[in-house]
Amino acid sequence: MIKLFRSKIYLALTLLVLVLLIGVLGYRFLSGYTWVDAFYMTIITVTTVGFSEVRPLDVSSKLFTVLLIISSVFIFAFAISVITEYILSKNTLQLLKKKKVKNTINSLSNHVIICGFGRNGNQAAEKLRAYKRPFVVIERDKEVILKNENEVLFIEGDANEDEVLIDAGIKRAQFLITAMPEDADNLFVVLSSRQLNKKLFIISRASQTSSQNKLILAGADKVIMPDKIGGDHMASLVVMPNLITFMDKLSTEGEDTTNLEEVAIESFTDKIENNSLRDLDLRRKTGCTIIGYVEPDGNYIINPGADLKLQPKGKVIVLGRPEQIKKLNEMFKI
Repeated sequence: MIKLFRSKIYLALTLLVLVLLIGVLGYRFLSGYTWVDAFYMTIITVTTVGFSEVRPLDVSSKLFTVLLIISSVFIFAFAISVITEYILSKNTLQLLKKKKVKNTINSLSNHVIICGFGRNGNQAAEKLRAYKRPFVVIERDKEVILKNENEVLFIEGDANEDEVLIDAGIKRAQFLITAMPEDADNLFVVLSSRQLNKKLFIISRASQTSSQNKLILAGADKVIMPDKIGGDHMASLVVMPNLITFMDKLSTEGEDTTNLEEVAIESFTDKIENNSLRDLDLRRKTGCTIIGYVEPDGNYIINPGADLKLQPKGKVIVLGRPEQIKKLNEMFKI
């Protein structure tokens, strides 16, 4: 629609230039005016300001002036209407787009809220998009929003304000990732978010080691220090490069390259009688291998035995090639 209006604007500008050109040429050759006088006569004629002509006009020049006035009035009216329509339609489209985004966000539940769309926030969004997890980003930089609004649901505003968090659906959200560069800003977001949603799982970024305990006391469930993780990762590439490269390949982004999957035991209850890992028999049915088990209390068991008893709120972590993970998802509708 915007392209259509732009083409109309180009047409209106072309007609305006054309009528000015015709006016100048007409007065120059029909009335014998100099180029400056012809231009002057054209301007006062098309704008209908009422100034007197340079010198008295003959009959042909008068008829030409009448036609020039009539055509210029219609062309100017057309140009004004097109420009007005373009401005109004652009505002209307922006309002409709914001309303659509708001309705989409209002329909979300158990989604993820990302505060800040800098380097870390952008990476978190890409990972969530790869796993098709619904998320909303709170960002105050309009340029960043305009650059990415076709791919991401944005709420424009300051994440430190409760109204902005509420607009992002924090009371219905399951996770919150605050990835703003300043620890103080993250601390305020954690405090506000915890008050608005007691069950929310909050993950916060931290730059300083001294901020970790403060963020946890404020209500953060997990605190991540990107700089520390980056340094550890680089050092690990020196100490055990093959193992780290292997782990990197397991965490490769994209739905076609996913190698790890976390599955709740409830996902299997309607399909099979699952008293133990042996009863699941995922290796034979899907090719996936169970490499971990998470107990309901959050305790992790690495490489669990086949006779491990399963509990209703537990989870299994499986490893497999992309086609095996896909088969697992299709078989159990995960």
